[in-house]
Amino acid sequence: MNRAPLKRSRILRMALTGGSAASEEADEDSRNKPFLLRALQITLVVSLYWVTSISMVFLNKYLLGSPSLQLNTPIFVTFYQCLVTSLLCKGLSTLATCCPGTVDFPTLSLDLKVARSVLPLSVVFIGMISFNNLCLKYVGVAFYNVGRSLTTVFNVLLSYLLLKQTTSFYALLTCGIIIGGFWLGIDQEGAEGTLSLIGTIFGVLASLCVSLNAIYTKKVLPAVDNSIWILTFYNNVNACVLFLPLMVLLGELQALLDFAHLDSAHFWLMMTLSGLFGFAIGYVTGLQIKFTSPLTHNVSGTAKACAQTVLAVLYYEETKSFLWWTSNLMVLGGSSAYTWVRGWEMQKTQEDPSSKEGEKSAIGV
Repeated sequence: MNRAPLKRSRILRMALTGGSAASEEADEDSRNKPFLLRALQITLVVSLYWVTSISMVFLNKYLLGSPSLQLNTPIFVTFYQCLVTSLLCKGLSTLATCCPGTVDFPTLSLDLKVARSVLPLSVVFIGMISFNNLCLKYVGVAFYNVGRSLTTVFNVLLSYLLLKQTTSFYALLTCGIIIGGFWLGIDQEGAEGTLSLIGTIFGVLASLCVSLNAIYTKKVLPAVDNSIWILTFYNNVNACVLFLPLMVLLGELQALLDFAHLDSAHFWLMMTLSGLFGFAIGYVTGLQIKFTSPLTHNVSGTAKACAQTVLAVLYYEETKSFLWWTSNLMVLGGSSAYTWVRGWEMQKTQEDPSSKEGEKSAIGV
């Protein structure tokens, strides 16, 4: 029996869903476990992802825009988070080398040649994390998801402009819903007098960088043996180096020296905790994909964004209009619909890989 078509189909499926042979084997193992055990594992992993992601956003908002803290150094906050992630990666690598079996982590050694090959991606990575934090500094947590909601739209646009890949009509329709929700959200923030134009611009730039990061990560991965953790290490080390002149140019070092809470143990604890959350979100995201699927991860992320918005409105005691909530529902609904459409198209392609039309509609970032 010729297994080549089956093998090609499996590779296509893994490429489209972002999976790997190891994740598929783990998925097969999980299916052999009792239902209650699998349900408990999935519940714990999804809960861990929600708690980590939501906590990170609220903690970053405290560090970046708290009136009581008054820390006006967003680049330094981002630099410190990258520094913590770099040290954690190196620490776990050392632990894995010294105590085999304790933790599963690749061996890390700083190779300048590899660092240079990763540098173009690192510039995009710096833009992504910096614009994310700058957006959060100027907009409220409740509007944060709407402000950065154009990632899916940029995915579709860049996949066409850079990769010459087409998108189906139904996927484009969901993008239209997202754009409509984004503009309605801006309109309602303006009507309530809480719109930050600069924060919204940073949100759009963050969305663009997230899309570019997804595209260029695939190109750079072979340079780091296709290891996400090695890539994470090099990205964060490069970011730490590049952030230093940025902090000098923007006058953040002087602002930091004048900061009233610079010698506060509580401040440094919160800073370190934000770095830990930044590292942990990468781990729990991979864990959620491993125990569920990339499609379920996207759905979970959309539901988490909804819960985060509601929590922000309650926590900050805000009052929002019906149209404001409608804008959020449009963004979240459009994102969920796009995820469902892409999943449906990929399933069609897997069932009929010879179909050119299905293959065209399934391609995307």
